[in-house]
Amino acid sequence: MPESRLKPGVDVPWMTSWSEEEGLGVRPCPSIGGRLAVCQVERPGFGRPQYSMNHFRRQREAVIQMRCPMCGEPTPDGDRWTQIAHRKPAAALRAKGLGGYLPPALPDDQIIIDAGSIPPLHEACARHSMEHCPHLRAQADAEVRPFPAQWIIAPLMVQVVAPPAPLAVLTTRPAPPPPAVVGFMQIFGLTEERGKSPRRTGRTRLR
Repeated sequence: MPESRLKPGVDVPWMTSWSEEEGLGVRPCPSIGGRLAVCQVERPGFGRPQYSMNHFRRQREAVIQMRCPMCGEPTPDGDRWTQIAHRKPAAALRAKGLGGYLPPALPDDQIIIDAGSIPPLHEACARHSMEHCPHLRAQADAEVRPFPAQWIIAPLMVQVVAPPAPLAVLTTRPAPPPPAVVGFMQIFGLTEERGKSPRRTGRTRLR
């Protein structure tokens, strides 16, 4: 398929996957120091943009290197913004099994900005995408807000399921559990705000 007239990082978010970037399965990825990860072909700008799908390597690089998911350029201190991010107490993340990525001394009622797999954008890019992206315009809680100066990154692990073995090699021995490999990266901003911890009260109240 010929190269699209739409340009990655200009007309289409840099982090978006394209239809010509088929999956490559699991292999070591330099974006995370050679760890096993889900990988794709690198052909941004060819085929059709898959707006609902992020490219695995570009997403990981965007989070780890703090690159704007819209234009792909690094975001400097003082120009990091988020559009849709959920405010949660640290206890809520610990309850989801993410406590190992949080500082042990972080209080349970410390408010965390859960940005999921979307790293901070430049303010100009954030406002541009808010104006032109139908998905963002449809979000009632979408708002351009500063991203905290401190953050935590955690991998989103996925289970690798091997194809069924041929009948000739089937045995009665139990199969080993499928390995977990890195899919996307998640990012959480650390605020200085405090709220009621659900671990103590059973409900979350945010200021």
